[in-house]
Amino acid sequence: MRAVDIILKKRHGKELTKEEIDTFIKGYTNGDIPDYQVSAFLMAVYFKGMTKEETAHLTNAMVKSGDEIDLSKIEGIKVDKHSTGGVGDKTSLIIAPLVASVGVPVAKMSGRGLGHTGGTVDKLESIEGFQVELTTQQFIENVNRHKIAVVGQSGNLTPADKKLYALRDVTGTVDSIPLIASSIMSKKIASGSNAIVLDVKFGSGAFMKTLEDAKALASAMVGIGNELGRQTVAIITDMDQPLGHEIGNANEVQEAIAVLSGKGDKDLTEVCLTLAGNMAVLGGAYSDFDEAKRELQKILESGKAVEKMREFVESQGGNGNQITNPETLPQAKYHMEIKSDEEGNVQTIDAESVGIAAMLLGAGRKTKEDNIDYAVGITLKKKVGDIVAKGETLAVFHANFEDIGEAEKTLKNAYTFTNQSVEAPKLIHDIIK
Repeated sequence: MRAVDIILKKRHGKELTKEEIDTFIKGYTNGDIPDYQVSAFLMAVYFKGMTKEETAHLTNAMVKSGDEIDLSKIEGIKVDKHSTGGVGDKTSLIIAPLVASVGVPVAKMSGRGLGHTGGTVDKLESIEGFQVELTTQQFIENVNRHKIAVVGQSGNLTPADKKLYALRDVTGTVDSIPLIASSIMSKKIASGSNAIVLDVKFGSGAFMKTLEDAKALASAMVGIGNELGRQTVAIITDMDQPLGHEIGNANEVQEAIAVLSGKGDKDLTEVCLTLAGNMAVLGGAYSDFDEAKRELQKILESGKAVEKMREFVESQGGNGNQITNPETLPQAKYHMEIKSDEEGNVQTIDAESVGIAAMLLGAGRKTKEDNIDYAVGITLKKKVGDIVAKGETLAVFHANFEDIGEAEKTLKNAYTFTNQSVEAPKLIHDIIK
């Protein structure tokens, strides 16, 4: 079976067999098929697409290209959650202890961030002493004992995906639904969970800019999960403005603690309850979503969820007192109010620009080698629909240097105003099963 024949078949829009896809991915991973042929294959997929079955076969081939995590020694139904990313997206910090508090095991592998702010691992490392590197035995023991553990990605998971993604990045084939879906789902399936809840975001701060594209990606990923024996649910959520009020690392941990204490931002709480409710149902804690959401709300109000967060942090070497007293988390030297040059109702906030402003303050990475300043970030004081007077505070910058000119300009340019009244955006747009 020649690589060129597989490329030609896809170029003509024909459906590839499992054997053809397996052969192609194995050949590329082993170095037997060169980049130029794989580039041609990726472009053929970009223009001709893939069927649901082909996309599932591609995902499975990428899973089989490397290690697979065996979570069979963990009791219960393991449920994972993945977000397609956004600005101020600290949902994993909230959902993991909340779901664990009802007895559903959360065995999560998370990555570091590249861009606006740190990833879940970086945010957790802003807690004094928190360790993201555990042995496999420690990881399994922690989940069995505490129902929760979060570690950094390690090992040789989906090497085919790493090679394909690097090539997609330089061949103009990143934004292909089958290729995006198979890339995300291969890592989730290789991580070993039984069920997966996906938070698929769209808008100015998300990879998918439109609701239509987000639904297409969500449907593709749910199809892959179900085809490969994982119960999968996708929630379509809005990212046309940052989620919650905090963008950064330690300050996002503080906001997560507020939600877990039942005192958090209403919109952020609603998104987290929707995601956690679906995880709790898939994990067998409740029979239906409405019941799950009601009970999880009670758990937030009772303080049980924030206690689980402290237990989790301490189980991985972190300072639990920082969960009880979040003001002791890393603090920036300067806290500078950014005043509005305009007045009116906030019409839009470009989430990506807010994220870039946070990165300019040091909250994120421009390259993988950059260090993150855990203490810096942005607190938004005005969001879509709010009334703003000229000279009123739009946001507060938490910084460790005084030269914030570029970040301030970027933040101000993220806002648009109108004289008309504006409704806050709808956050949950669809649930796909």
